[in-house]
Amino acid sequence: MSLPISVVVIAKNEQNRIKPCLESVYGWADEIVVLDDESTDNTRAIAAGFTDKIFIRHMELEGKHRNFAASLVKNDWILLLDCDERMTDELKEEIAVALKEGDPKIVAYWAPQINYLGDVQLNHGGWSSPHIRLYNKNHVKWCEAEYDVIHPGIKLSEGYRGANLKCKTIHYSFSNVENFIGKINRYSTLEATKWYLDGRKMSMGKAMWRSWDRFFRRFIAKKGYKDGYYGFVAAVLSGFHEFAAYSKYREMKEKGYYLPKASAKAGAPL
Repeated sequence: MSLPISVVVIAKNEQNRIKPCLESVYGWADEIVVLDDESTDNTRAIAAGFTDKIFIRHMELEGKHRNFAASLVKNDWILLLDCDERMTDELKEEIAVALKEGDPKIVAYWAPQINYLGDVQLNHGGWSSPHIRLYNKNHVKWCEAEYDVIHPGIKLSEGYRGANLKCKTIHYSFSNVENFIGKINRYSTLEATKWYLDGRKMSMGKAMWRSWDRFFRRFIAKKGYKDGYYGFVAAVLSGFHEFAAYSKYREMKEKGYYLPKASAKAGAPL
């Protein structure tokens, strides 16, 4: 019997990845909702093989988009899954137990990840840090900030708390090195813009230190070297993210503009 959980999948042009994502939860949860960000490929057609609850909405703020998705579901508990993620049987079993026997004051659960760069599993380097996976929509809301670097934060109702699960999701984080670099380009722009709008004080020396520190923590402290060459690549690119963000931030300060993502006050595009 399926669990009273609503799986929410937010998608945009994900025809190559959405099917295995939905297969990993089909029949386990009693509702699947796909919120599509105006895809122009076959994403919605493929999703229709798993659910008739497919909604179309342009995403401006990710937090606002997620809160809107929560308004579409019938159950209190929501499992949030990206198209590049897959549920494991072990995690599904752990969630079932948590909902049946867990503390009623726990309204959000984080789960670690098994991450991949192409076909290479990144077992080290700190890439398996927990991400929020399951939450109660009555007590958890997503923050609707303009510039969330990766994903928006959450707000919990007073008196309630979150907890960590032990089992992992499978996350095909980066389809290849080119995709990894593309994500760094996008996220470093968001981070630079956040610094610019917040009036953050950043220097080249600080940026260089942050780049080195991030590389060192990924490759040495968290043993990314055990993942071989691609562990090294992942650590180098992770460190480069900081320098890329600083370079964009400096350019914004010098030229006086920033990327107008979901901002009515934005100037010329970066």
